[in-house]
Amino acid sequence: MYKWLGVVLLLFTVSVKGQELNCTVKVSFDRITDANPQVFKTLERSLNDFVNNTRWTSRDFDRSERIECSMIINVSGYDSNAFTAALQIQSSRPIFNSTYSSPIFNFNDKDCNFRYNEGESLYYNPNSFDSNLVAMVAYYANIIIGLDADSYEKNSGTPYYQVAQNIASLGAGQSYKGWSQQEGGNQNRYFLIADLLSSTFAPFRDALYDYHLGAMDTMADDQKGGKEKVIAAIKTLSKVQSVRPNALLTRVFFDAKSEEIVAVFSGGPNMNVSDLVETLGRLSPLNGAKWNKIK
Repeated sequence: MYKWLGVVLLLFTVSVKGQELNCTVKVSFDRITDANPQVFKTLERSLNDFVNNTRWTSRDFDRSERIECSMIINVSGYDSNAFTAALQIQSSRPIFNSTYSSPIFNFNDKDCNFRYNEGESLYYNPNSFDSNLVAMVAYYANIIIGLDADSYEKNSGTPYYQVAQNIASLGAGQSYKGWSQQEGGNQNRYFLIADLLSSTFAPFRDALYDYHLGAMDTMADDQKGGKEKVIAAIKTLSKVQSVRPNALLTRVFFDAKSEEIVAVFSGGPNMNVSDLVETLGRLSPLNGAKWNKIK
């Protein structure tokens, strides 16, 4: 009897530990009117299974620790097995002593073009580039895991960023857009991972840690102190601006955090926020209308 109980407990342990992501994948194809919708529905099911059942790291996550995230593929063109699309990626992490989840990543990749045959198996091999679709999903899965890790322990996301960088290196030799530094601008997958691993942008990762573990996770016990630490984290982020104005990672930070920052300073203990508003306006002028709501 006890032997069988041990087997049951082992199977239960295996079933509740493992995958890192709790990801909702959506394929939006409203703009496609001349194709069988079944291919898009099959793709959506396959991607949900692939993302949520692939082991992206060697770490074991309890079910309650899985990272909440989403990937939305907005298809704008389809011809045979060739898809033209954009990919919206979002992730969040829970805040201690609350029911609130704080957004960490909110990124729109406009160069999500790939080939997919209905019913084909999706398989991730970290050492080869077999599918642009698989490569992009694997790349962003590791970015999500890395950012989440950085928010709990300083610089602990590095191993996952390195995996993403390897995927980008493999992709750079392919014909698909988004992987190369030669494409012009600095907004693609190549620059995102290069910046995350660059010492030039270390203040971004410091700010990510200070903002979440230092500030947001303490807000339930000390709201005023938590707000002060949010301000300190934003000042840390401003070091990036002094080195590289209009940096990609500065935009990445505020694309995820702008509405949350306004909400944090919209209630609770009053504080002098004039310096904060000035700093925010300098770092992210496109969000100026939001910063004006901070009183």
